[in-house]
This record gives sequence, structure tokens and C-alpha cells, in this order.
Amino acid sequence: MRILCCVKRVPAPGAKINVTDDGMAVDAAHLGFTTSPHEECAVEGAVQLVEQHGGEVTVLTLGSGEASEQLRYAVSVGAAHGVLVDVGSSDWDPQRTAAALTEAIVALEQEQPFDLILFGNESADSGGFQVGIRVARALGRPVVQGIKGIEVSGDGSAAGTVTARREIDGGFEVYELPRPCVLGVKEGLNLPRYPTMKGRLASKKVEIPEVATSAVAGGQQRVKLHRPEETVSETVILGHGPEAAPAVVDVLAELGVL
Repeated sequence: MRILCCVKRVPAPGAKINVTDDGMAVDAAHLGFTTSPHEECAVEGAVQLVEQHGGEVTVLTLGSGEASEQLRYAVSVGAAHGVLVDVGSSDWDPQRTAAALTEAIVALEQEQPFDLILFGNESADSGGFQVGIRVARALGRPVVQGIKGIEVSGDGSAAGTVTARREIDGGFEVYELPRPCVLGVKEGLNLPRYPTMKGRLASKKVEIPEVATSAVAGGQQRVKLHRPEETVSETVILGHGPEAAPAVVDVLAELGVL
């Protein structure tokens, strides 16, 4: 099987996100970066599939040259190749991003199509839920989002199928898709592995080719980024022992419990 994973370099989850003075970009001065969590699970899922069925995993990302760090990490946990669409430091809209990725995928598929293309359900920073669906439509391939289970049948040829499971209230929806196809993976599909020392050494040596793109801007424009006001919770000690009882009664009265 040939599997492609599209990943994105995002600020580390839980980090304090500041914006620049003009409100048009994230201030990355003191931020750590990682692969978007849904896409970490997509890479792990792809590696598990090739371990079971044979083949190789290619990881593709769009961003600045610094995003090669996330490609090398993917190689360290089992991917065979990493490809970077280097667009500098600018943040692209979903339409342009999807167009550039589609262009890169078509170039990578000149000899043989990928049996399966995996995206994260949405990126951890912008959460647009768009890019994977736009790419699938542009390639003319079936797509299902929100996937938490993947099984592959067949011998690796395009005639095989992919069974995908999506969690819903009280159970799962099950989809059977012909290959080649596209899936949007959700965190929880699996538990991503940690890289081994051998994997880390291999990732330092792997060549990361860069591809150019002619994709033009789409119809969406960023107006401004706004950082919400921080909410601070305060704990008040009402007292200790029996003398705290009147204060507790007063609080309950304020809340309308009494």
C-alpha cells in the first residue's frame, strides 16, 4: 500500500497564544511547535497499516522550512518519505492550501496513485474542517471525516476497499470506500508511538524534497485575530472547623439554595 498523510505544524497544545500588535498573525517568539494531534494519529494509523499489509508512508506538509521538523518526526516513527511545500511564513487560506496540496499530490502520483490519503479531521490551530474535503473533491475521490477506525481489505491493489468507522451518539457509523480514497482522522484512532533512537537517527539523514506551487489565493481573507480575555478563578477560604458554618450558609443563601 502507498499511503499519504498530510500534516500541519501548529503551536503546542496548551501553550499561551499571543498575537502580534497588528492582530494579523500569531506571535511565535516563545512558542513551541508540534504536529496537529489529529494528524499524529493519522501518521500512526498509516504506519500500522503498512506494518500489517506492506507498503510505505509518505508525509506531506505545507508551510515554512521549519515544518521539515514535523516531517522528520514522522519519519522517526515509521514514515518512509517527507515532502515539503515551502510557502514561507505566510498563513494561507484553506482554499489556497487545498489547491497547493492537490497540486503536490498529483505530482507525487505520476507513477502510481496513493491507495489512501489521510488528513487530520481539523487542524489544532485554525480548526477549519475544510482542507481534506477540498483536496478529496479536487482529486475526485470519496472522503469521510471524523474517523476513529480503519481497516483495509485486498492485496494492496486499487481494487481493494477501506472500511472506516465514525463514532456517533450510542455507536458507530461504518463506511466502505473503494480505493483510492481520503479519510479525515480524529484523535483517539490510536495512541501514537514514541520515536526510537534508530528512528531519530534515520530521520536526521532522510532527504526532505521541496516542491513549488502555483496555487493562488482563495476567496477567504483574514480580518483580524482576537485573543479572548483570560478568566481568572479565585478561591476564598471561608474558615476552618465549626466557625466556617455561618459563612457556608451565607454562600448557599446567595446562590438561592436556601
